[in-house]
Amino acid sequence: MRATARYHFDDSPISFTPSPPSRPCRSSGMSLLGFELMLLSCQSRSCYLKGSRDKVWQRWVRRGLLAFSGVLACFLAYLLVTNSTTVPTPTATAPGSMDTADATISQFTFTQTKGDAVQWQVQAQEARLFERDRRAMLHIVAVTLFGQHGKELTVTGDEGTLDTETKNFALANRSEPLVVHTESGYVIYTNHLAWTDQTREIRTQDPVRIVGHGLEVTGRGLLGHLDTEEFEVLEDVHVDLAPAS
Repeated sequence: MRATARYHFDDSPISFTPSPPSRPCRSSGMSLLGFELMLLSCQSRSCYLKGSRDKVWQRWVRRGLLAFSGVLACFLAYLLVTNSTTVPTPTATAPGSMDTADATISQFTFTQTKGDAVQWQVQAQEARLFERDRRAMLHIVAVTLFGQHGKELTVTGDEGTLDTETKNFALANRSEPLVVHTESGYVIYTNHLAWTDQTREIRTQDPVRIVGHGLEVTGRGLLGHLDTEEFEVLEDVHVDLAPAS
């Protein structure tokens, strides 16, 4: 039942007149309210499904990123290990080993000349040549150095190394000291001797003993200038009278 209200703006009381009841509206289909509720229910369900799909997709993305990060970390670790293991570790025997030498020469002779003058000569019972390193490893070595007046000194050693590019070389003995004979009558004993071709100097930092002309000089380190025929003991120099032979 519906009622209509009539308003009067005078002093008379307000009266209400009921209107006759209207016939209810019938429909064979779904009411508008039911349709709206169904639509809202479908929308909420679709939103729920969409949210569920989004959450599943996010989980898969996170898992994929984690898996990719793990694979990348393993790959980087593999590169580090591979690079660290492929670098050859230097050993004392590798440079002079027979397996890595490019050539082995018996009765090896190397002569350094300047014009028509021979400056020095290296002879070895055996030489192993390494072309990439520009080096020769020598076994049972004899070296002769020439000064301005001819042969200046000779030295023999168990082993040596010759730089075929700079023409520098070094000699050493396995047990006994090297023995250097000079043309001026001195004998030099030391454990190691190096020749620098550019300055024509012999040098060592090892203990040195020089015997000759009634004197015995001991000390540490030696520098010899071949052109001036001067030899200098560098440190801890002691000079004594050599015992008569």
